Amino acid sequence: MTAKPEVTGFFDPRTWSIQYVVADPETNKCAIVDPVLDYDEKSAATATTHADNILQFIADKGYELEWILDTHPHADHFSAAAYLKDKTGAPTAIGQKVVEVQKLWKDFYNWPDFPADGSQWDKLFADGETFKVGNIDARVMFSPGHTLASITYVIGDAAFVHDTLFMPDSGTARADFPGGSTRQLWKSIQDILALPDETRIFTGHDYQPGGREPLWESTVAEQKAKNIHMSVHKTEAEFVAAREARDKTLAMPKLILHALQVNTNAGRLPTPEDNGRRYLKIPMNLLEGAAWGD
Repeated sequence: MTAKPEVTGFFDPRTWSIQYVVADPETNKCAIVDPVLDYDEKSAATATTHADNILQFIADKGYELEWILDTHPHADHFSAAAYLKDKTGAPTAIGQKVVEVQKLWKDFYNWPDFPADGSQWDKLFADGETFKVGNIDARVMFSPGHTLASITYVIGDAAFVHDTLFMPDSGTARADFPGGSTRQLWKSIQDILALPDETRIFTGHDYQPGGREPLWESTVAEQKAKNIHMSVHKTEAEFVAAREARDKTLAMPKLILHALQVNTNAGRLPTPEDNGRRYLKIPMNLLEGAAWGD
């Protein structure tokens, strides 16, 4: 029988992100998946409210933190992995293909001295690699398409699929970021939907279509039957055509150029300059052809 971890989601309405605490009820050991460092782009202010709330939840539950896990370098929020590691000492991890993302964005940001070797994390997971959360077996599935480095964590009966699949009424992730691939996204989704029907699917974002309350849990069976993209587009060719047409209409996430320079560095903010202040670097006219936002 597949173990059933306790999963608690924490929704960030500013970025529509869901952060997770995944716990083994037998040992009270846990992992954090995709934590958010608060950032206000208008004032360039940072805060740790969401991360601190998660730490307080872990303390209140009497959990022991074993892992800080990111599914990929996010384009719409800053990762709180570095902050949480500083606070707890727990190891950080991501998929080993993050090195390819680092190499890509190192060039974009003109960072000749940036170490694009994944050394910013404590652990780089290989495809198929296994680990544990408490006594619960966990494994890593590479899920590229949305990004070069996207992975899915399968922890017991729970799959954390990041931005590959949304809730069934929202469909699937875009694949037009640098390094993205609609065809790879199709293949990754097929792998996820090949998991047992009862597998719980936990998504990384919910954009609340129709203004409904935020949701983040479904099952493989529900995704196969009801996902507004996967239940309609039955072939790779159909999916690729529909997804690429949709992506051409989407503006880039408002924080993509802010977030990637933090998240390719495992959530570390830029080093303070000689006046003590930190500065973000924004490459202009990089994302050519992207739809303009409002």
